[in-house]
Amino acid sequence: MSLKLFYLTTEIDPFASTSHLGKYSVHIPYALQNLGHDIRIMIPKYGFVSERKYILREVIRLREILFDFDGEEVMTSAKSAFIPKTRVQVYFLENIDLFKQLTTLLYKSKNGRILGDNDDRYNYFSKAAIATLPHLFWKPDVIICNDWQSASVPLIYQQIYDSKDFYGKIKTVLTVHSVDEHSIFSRKSYEKVGVELPKKLSGDSINCYEAAAPYVDLIIAVDTPSNNITKKLLDLPLIKSNKKKLVSISIDDDENPDFSITASVLNDQLTKHFA
Repeated sequence: MSLKLFYLTTEIDPFASTSHLGKYSVHIPYALQNLGHDIRIMIPKYGFVSERKYILREVIRLREILFDFDGEEVMTSAKSAFIPKTRVQVYFLENIDLFKQLTTLLYKSKNGRILGDNDDRYNYFSKAAIATLPHLFWKPDVIICNDWQSASVPLIYQQIYDSKDFYGKIKTVLTVHSVDEHSIFSRKSYEKVGVELPKKLSGDSINCYEAAAPYVDLIIAVDTPSNNITKKLLDLPLIKSNKKKLVSISIDDDENPDFSITASVLNDQLTKHFA
């Protein structure tokens, strides 16, 4: 059965890529499209992405999209393009203050230090992505969230959007590629998107995967020979208590993975849980 899939990522090769997520976000959506799914991608519009080279087009209905962030009404917009040499559609979400000035390191400054506002930046991306959906005139069956950068989507969706007319009955999937210092968010970053955290999470430093666990429908751990994501996730108490939602996908090779196998397994999981 064909599904409508809204795929959120912060990396797509050749637009932006700092890790295996960049190539994953080319090959997996392309393969899922070939398997018959209606898939659309959203990624931040970084300043270094050439609009002329990649033929980014303005879409009138995707201008001036309003939503609440950090206690006020803010506005975003998006442009449309395709992954080169494919018909996989990509929407580039715009915010001059948060995305335009980033270097190709994305999450780090030029000297290699992790940016201190990554949690705010990508929580903004998570909420803005959900807010764009009615303007696309397209309602997905499933939102696929990749890694810590869009891990807040499940709780934002469940707490704010699920009860609204357009949004009901959308499922969320959290695909985890890394568990590291990036996945620690400040409590305040969640306050800015207007959500409450699970009561079991205390303190100011919050693991974003644990915050998502009670709200997400499916968690997919992408294991590689050098990185056992499943084990790292099960070390987190709220993931462990929601382990029935956790499934694992193994990538056979760190350097040259066979994404067709990964896509086939992912397709089986999506079909099993949501078709």
